[in-house]
Amino acid sequence: MARTRLIFSGSGGQGVITASIILAEAAALHEGQNAVQAQSYGPEARGGATRADVIISEEEIRFPKVTQPNILICLTQEAYNKFSGIIRPGGLLLTDSHFVVQERKVDARQVEMGMYKEVMQEIGRPIVFNICMLGTLLGLTGLVRPESVMRVLEDRVPPDFLDMNRRALDTGLRLAHASA
Repeated sequence: MARTRLIFSGSGGQGVITASIILAEAAALHEGQNAVQAQSYGPEARGGATRADVIISEEEIRFPKVTQPNILICLTQEAYNKFSGIIRPGGLLLTDSHFVVQERKVDARQVEMGMYKEVMQEIGRPIVFNICMLGTLLGLTGLVRPESVMRVLEDRVPPDFLDMNRRALDTGLRLAHASA
């Protein structure tokens, strides 16, 4: 892997920024990669448009923003409509079937998963939807090891919520492997 550019997009409250930080930390702290994370969001605390850029590379990273992602995650229709046109040819576009209808053809592998539905069925708490999405992403790409993400979660999540996060990560991994 030379360099992977990702954009996580959705709305405030979905944990998009948190998921991007967890991925960047897992790559940098536990996988020996260079990683940067940058974010932007609307003025609303919840429900506003949210975007987080992550670059993971073996080489030095000189610019932290992503213009043409290899991997684009869209968790709202608004995010999909806004960003799906900028994906790098041959990339991966991951959407959640509960929130997004894939309406256009892009020169990328389009994967639509029922991550939100699965989280609600398996765990019943939407708060870990972002961790399920991260598990799905890892299952589809192998960007970092799930153990590396769990090590970051162990440092960031209160102990009482660790098992729920582990289950969400495993649910995402299972979804990805079932689609292969």
